[in-house]
Amino acid sequence: MSDSRLPVTVVTGFLGSGKTTLLRHLLSEGHQRLAVVVNEFGTVGLDGDLLKNCGFCSDDEVGERIVELNNGCLCCTVQDDFLPAMEDLLLRSDQIDGIIIETSGLALPKPLIQALNWPAIRSKVFINGVVTLVDGYALSNGSPVGDLKSIKEQITNDNSIDHLTPINELFRDQLISADLVLISRFDLLSEKDFSVVKNEVIKQGNCITNILPISNGKIEPSVILGISHEKNDISPIDDDHDHDHDHDHDHDHDHDHDHDHDHVDVISEHLRLETPINQDVLRERLLSLVQEYQILRIKGRCWIEGKALPLQIQIVGSRFNSWFEIAHQGAWKPSKAGIDLVFLSLRRGAKEAFEASF
Repeated sequence: MSDSRLPVTVVTGFLGSGKTTLLRHLLSEGHQRLAVVVNEFGTVGLDGDLLKNCGFCSDDEVGERIVELNNGCLCCTVQDDFLPAMEDLLLRSDQIDGIIIETSGLALPKPLIQALNWPAIRSKVFINGVVTLVDGYALSNGSPVGDLKSIKEQITNDNSIDHLTPINELFRDQLISADLVLISRFDLLSEKDFSVVKNEVIKQGNCITNILPISNGKIEPSVILGISHEKNDISPIDDDHDHDHDHDHDHDHDHDHDHDHDHVDVISEHLRLETPINQDVLRERLLSLVQEYQILRIKGRCWIEGKALPLQIQIVGSRFNSWFEIAHQGAWKPSKAGIDLVFLSLRRGAKEAFEASF
């Protein structure tokens, strides 16, 4: 078995945006051995308790799988709290499949992302994605935060905060840093309200970031956690089949706002191709497809002539991670050079478009 790097997923968003509800769903339905770092406010671990009680692991494992950091805003205590917690988790990397970091609503995502590149941990992890939750109902009413009073109290009472970032600036930072934006409380929005909210997110964030609506934290786990995360081989969730996980407002037809029938089709396509390819060309061709086909994730390997080990590839949105690492003995391997990729997207055709580029 290869010493696979652990995927680290950062989940950010303001208080009340639905982060903990999403995590409970991922822990109970994701079928992975996940560890969670929870950045609480104060000493009362409400989020931690909610996660511990969702039954995702045995009682004797909970203490090792849920790490609560309540000394203040995580981005301001990176060196004192976050890095030691990560190093402790990585000592048990053979017992977990991935790590999720739930930030407090005041944390800036960028310092955490930079911390994952620190020498002590950067060769053991890769950024599986930064997911920002937006309270759609609150934003439809003119504010990115539903409970401004609680946020202001948090800012006033947290002595560890060394950045006095206005709420709107912090909101923009969360959106710009995101590989995926989830608009929560979708069930409370009309078609018109959702359109307004989505346009505001696009205006303040990154225009190529995928935006999906969710209700009650429910979403196809592979969208957040990655494509069938197995350390030994690449497995599409269900090759060339659509997966309904929520709602889509991009269809060009009129209909009533019926939440039982609107949906997003998550499309999984598997590509195996024997062909020589340059590493830089591969990156350029894959990233060029991301926006056109609304690609959520790409996972796979590339065998490059002259290289003893295959190049592992992990893409979420426009974030590209790659490193050379041994493949499982039973994994597919070309005779000389080739590509083995799984695409997870919202529009069909990424596989064919990539093949046509040769």
